[in-house]
Amino acid sequence: MADLVLRDARIADDAEPVDIVITDGVITAIGHGLPVSAADEIDCAARVVIPGLIESHLHLDKALLDAERPNPTGTLAGAIAVTAELKSGFTVDSIRERARRVLDAAIAHGTTVIRAHPDVDPIVGLHGVRALLELREEYRERIDLQIVAFPQEGILRAPGTLKLLRESLLSGADVIGGCAYNEATVADCRRHVDIVFDLAAEFAVPVDIHADFADDGTDPRFAMADYIAEATERAGMGGRVTLGHMTSLAGRTPEQRSRTLARLADAGVAVVPLPATDMHLGGRSDTTNVRRGIAPIRELWQAGVTTAYSSNNIRNAFTPYGNADLLDIGLFLAQTCHLSGPADMLRVLDMATGQAARVTGIADRHGIRVGATADLVVLSSHRVADVLLDRPDRCYVLKAGRVVARTTRIRELAWDETVVAHAARSFP
Repeated sequence: MADLVLRDARIADDAEPVDIVITDGVITAIGHGLPVSAADEIDCAARVVIPGLIESHLHLDKALLDAERPNPTGTLAGAIAVTAELKSGFTVDSIRERARRVLDAAIAHGTTVIRAHPDVDPIVGLHGVRALLELREEYRERIDLQIVAFPQEGILRAPGTLKLLRESLLSGADVIGGCAYNEATVADCRRHVDIVFDLAAEFAVPVDIHADFADDGTDPRFAMADYIAEATERAGMGGRVTLGHMTSLAGRTPEQRSRTLARLADAGVAVVPLPATDMHLGGRSDTTNVRRGIAPIRELWQAGVTTAYSSNNIRNAFTPYGNADLLDIGLFLAQTCHLSGPADMLRVLDMATGQAARVTGIADRHGIRVGATADLVVLSSHRVADVLLDRPDRCYVLKAGRVVARTTRIRELAWDETVVAHAARSFP
């Protein structure tokens, strides 16, 4: 007997709803009107079911700091400076408490996997890594947590960081991070990249680098994508390297973008734009036609680059917004990148599910298909293409077939002193 059946679930707009059978945390059958008995059933009533959402780039250790000290300049440099001051007072307990609040919100919003980037440097030491290692175990039945050892302050310009990165990986961090632009010279930026790839080879882990986070590529420290593609090919790490931000691409000529995107695609390097942060910090020195740089999404798609998106930060000096809701971020991405229509909306949704699964290395077990882990979200929408537009309730969130969050809401409309109750609809 199965453990759970989702009845009458909408998984595609061009097909009838299906039943999804779950046994031992895995999808074991999908079909119409399946004659299967189960310990429990959920009637989806033709509502949309999607794979679990994936936050492929999130700074849990620095979340919710805006209440303590906001960024006075609104710039990237200001955010780094404010956060450096604050994190000198971080403890494992303080990081854990703030991160736990974001994890709970993310789960309620349908996120089932997070790749988190705790800072590793002489200021904060290993506090962030240690806090997230504890939370990874505490939350393991509710959400999967990947930990990136992230050198926010640079490696060469922050002596002692390399030793701490090694300690992080030895302690159980899953990914080696990088912050290529936060070095003094182009030569040091390239050396930073080389060190990151050396550590990836030493510990057999993927690479996830913050790169090219500027309004354009006039400062060559923010034009490292081609070098990183070269390093990826040299190391034979195609499919295991990700670049975050990449806003400088938007400020380059179409010909330059085309060449760089082709290099990234050929090398198997993924890109994760972070629109809430990229829009907030970008163009701060512009006075006319202020640039609102986000990596060129449609061009990334056309070039065949694996492309996800993520929240990056939640209410801190880098991003004073957010509630760990990836569907909100996806709608914002669509609005700011000239994406519209059902085909675009479906593709943006896939960026937070299927494409993000490729970024985080779990594509072999993610999705709605037989054999995949039953990380699923039942939404109040009735069309998959409308999911981003509807801002739907997450009616049920399943982690490995177990309900870990649920939202129940009744909407009431009143006319002439008569209250009419309505179940949640796909359009308000």
